Amino acid sequence: VQLVESGGGLAQPGGSLRLSCAASGFTFSSYGMSWSRQAPGKGLESVSAISGTGTTTYTSDSVKGRFTISRDNAKNTLYLQMNDLKPEDTAVYYCRRIRLDSYYPRYQYDYWGQGTQVTVSS
Repeated sequence: VQLVESGGGLAQPGGSLRLSCAASGFTFSSYGMSWSRQAPGKGLESVSAISGTGTTTYTSDSVKGRFTISRDNAKNTLYLQMNDLKPEDTAVYYCRRIRLDSYYPRYQYDYWGQGTQVTVSS
């Protein structure tokens, strides 16, 4: 199993970024996937999750209305569209695979990528 995030970088407040997570080594469409983030000096925060088919999503209140999770099962890729970015969105963002035997809201995870840095600053 391999998860490789990309798309992070520096953005201005109010700007946008789209993160991608390329998945390999497993049947991507069979697994729910999620994005989490860790800000400097803080714990890991779940941002958003999506079912294997893409029909069900969950998004934290802190980013609701600004971030959108999606997936392309034909390309084995997970996305996070981030709009109206704020300085408090600065964090390392991780793509994580949800364990098959776990369910919302108590998801558990078995694989994650190396993370991609998002910095929001003017």
